[in-house]
Amino acid sequence: QVQLVESEGGLVQAGGSLRLSCAASGRTVNSLTMGWFRHSPGEERKFVAAMAWNGRSTYYADSVKGRFTISRDNAKNTVYLQMNSLKPEDTAVYYCAARSYDGLAYNPNEYDYWGQGTQVTVSS
Repeated sequence: QVQLVESEGGLVQAGGSLRLSCAASGRTVNSLTMGWFRHSPGEERKFVAAMAWNGRSTYYADSVKGRFTISRDNAKNTVYLQMNSLKPEDTAVYYCAARSYDGLAYNPNEYDYWGQGTQVTVSS
């Protein structure tokens, strides 16, 4: 069983930066496809970013491409989401997710394990 624990989010002004972390236990992150999703009120959970087993293949939603970066630290068994140039529309609950199979995926139904979610609020 894989457990994912996300760091606390926060409140940041538009244009600012924030880094979320997701600590995994039960399996190493280099044997999982890791993803980040976000959920805003009234909307479905949306894909943000993903990283494959090899740690080099990544995939981003168009809305965050060039602003967000997914990375990982194998020694800490932790995945990160660095968020730069934040916009008010980035406000959401952010979730870390893991998929047992290799291969990038943007459909939340393809992920097996989920973190508890963390609130990120971007003020204008």
